[in-house]
Amino acid sequence: MKTNHSIDISSQLKGMGTTGMNGFRTKRMFLAGAFAFAFTTACATGPRPTPVAMNAVEKPAVTVPAAAPPPAPADKGDADGQFAQALKAYEAGDLDAARKGFEAVVSHEPKALNARFNLGVIAEKQGRPADARVAYEQVLALNPAHTPSVMNLGLMHRHAGQLDEALSLYMKALQTPGHEHDEPVLNALAATYRLAGKLDEAEATGRRVLARSKDNPEAYKTLALVAYDRGQYRLAELLVINARKVAQDDPAISNTLGMIYLKMDDRPRALAQFQKAVSLDDTFAPGHLNLGALALSYRDYVGAEKAFTKALSLEPDGLEGQLYLAYALDGQKGLDPKKGVAAGEAFEKVLARSADKPEAVCGAGWAYATERGAFEKAIAFLDRCKELSSTTDQDKQLITAKVNGLQNMLKNPPPAPAPAATAEAEGEGEEKKDAAASGGAGSSVMNQLPQDTSAPEQEAPAEEPAAPASDDASGNGQTAPTPAPTP
Repeated sequence: MKTNHSIDISSQLKGMGTTGMNGFRTKRMFLAGAFAFAFTTACATGPRPTPVAMNAVEKPAVTVPAAAPPPAPADKGDADGQFAQALKAYEAGDLDAARKGFEAVVSHEPKALNARFNLGVIAEKQGRPADARVAYEQVLALNPAHTPSVMNLGLMHRHAGQLDEALSLYMKALQTPGHEHDEPVLNALAATYRLAGKLDEAEATGRRVLARSKDNPEAYKTLALVAYDRGQYRLAELLVINARKVAQDDPAISNTLGMIYLKMDDRPRALAQFQKAVSLDDTFAPGHLNLGALALSYRDYVGAEKAFTKALSLEPDGLEGQLYLAYALDGQKGLDPKKGVAAGEAFEKVLARSADKPEAVCGAGWAYATERGAFEKAIAFLDRCKELSSTTDQDKQLITAKVNGLQNMLKNPPPAPAPAATAEAEGEGEEKKDAAASGGAGSSVMNQLPQDTSAPEQEAPAEEPAAPASDDASGNGQTAPTPAPTP
């Protein structure tokens, strides 16, 4: 979903339009509600924020006593010029210069809320979340209803699982006189209620928005997700279609509709909607994640790998995306042992962030067991897997047998390489490998199903997809878990 870098802050308060010269609407602002329900745990980073385009010095709603007398005000022209230069540096990608410029503006104009906010934006982009929080909190200490800061800080709380803190932040902003009906904050509040499992409160807040803005798409989306959570899929479909009438280019709407169709056991229509989501915005990570999950359920490991790789390029911190990529690579190891090693490395990346995740510990062990050069790693991970409380007795027996086999192979010299095949035979082998890795027929299921993203009615594929295959290549007899696409 594309947004401009210089959009007015008042448009945030109104929801969609662009007016005036007081600030801007961030990409994070615009997608906050969408990502709240598009992602579950795969939304660690969220959309990238964009800096304020005007140096609007707003009157603070709350006066904070200073520890020392404020410095004498600098020349307004100098502050404006510094702000413009800092913004220019940001747009050129020079974040360090932009940071210094906005810091200079703040030193001259301590109440330059947008400059302080922009320092928070830059801190997020530079991977300094603690500094970003400080910057947003400084703005909110001066004006608790500064909408961009409320939205960005609230989203940071939500990504950190601090839902109570996010709810408190939104409610405080709404209690500020004159801001009781701020639609972006109300929509964020409703979405957070839903994430917290407070469906009644989420529904009431969403309806509160619609009472004043009957065509608000964010409110319809939240209400649709509430119905989805309650198992009312036909109602959820109706609400999402209402949202689409006023926001046809919102990829989150197509993504949510795809999730609803999955629950209605209509995979072709679900696939079409996920495809539409990424066609509307190729940077919409949840759409790629869901396409990958659907491909994985069809055993289209090549298609799944491509989709998860794309999702991770957009959301590098997505833990579920990394885990599912590992599954997609693991599904190809029977034809290409190097994919097994790549899967093991992907599982290790998951473990770097979640050290005791059983799926990753055990997955790394079985994945590395396909390549002789990684046998020692495989043994180490399988031993760890065996000690996990979640490992069944049957799996422990399989692990013991596998470890014994690997140790015996390590004691013996490696087998002599097979005679080189002819170029023609190699070419045929590659074709068969690609065909098998993509679930048969030599083409991705993503291409087998209709690409018409609006198609209200779709015919099912000629062949019903098989259930996810057990990991026969590694001899573990276990079925790799199939991730459910994210709502």
